[in-house]
Amino acid sequence: MNKKHQNAEDEISDLKNMLENFEKEKERVRAIIGKIGGIPSFNTKLINIIFVVIIIVSGVISIFSEEGMRLLMIELTTVMLSVKIIYMIHIQMRVNHFKFWILSSIEWRISEMMNEVKQINEIKQIKE
Repeated sequence: MNKKHQNAEDEISDLKNMLENFEKEKERVRAIIGKIGGIPSFNTKLINIIFVVIIIVSGVISIFSEEGMRLLMIELTTVMLSVKIIYMIHIQMRVNHFKFWILSSIEWRISEMMNEVKQINEIKQIKE
C-alpha cells in the first residue's frame, strides 16, 4: 500500500514538473510569436502608415492634377501597392516557416512521448 502511495506522489510530482515546463515553453513560444509578427511592432506600424499616406496623397494628386502628373501619380500608386503586396508575401512566408517549425517540434515531441509510453508499458509488462 505504501509503495502505491509513493508511486502516486511521484507521478503527481512528475506531472507538476511537466506542467511547469509546459508553462515555460508556452511563454517562450509567445515571445517568439511576438518577434515574428504576432504583435505589430512600431516599425511595422510606421511602414504601414507611410504606405497609406503615399497611396492616398498620390491618389488625391492624380485626381486634381493635369494629364502628365496624373499618369505619374497613378504609376507611383501602382508601384507602392505592388511593393506592399511583396512585403506582405514576405511576412507570410516568415509566418509559414514558423508554423512549419512549430508543427515539426510538436511531431518530434509526440514521437518522444510515444517512445516513453512504450518504455513504460514494457516496464509494466516485465513487472507483471
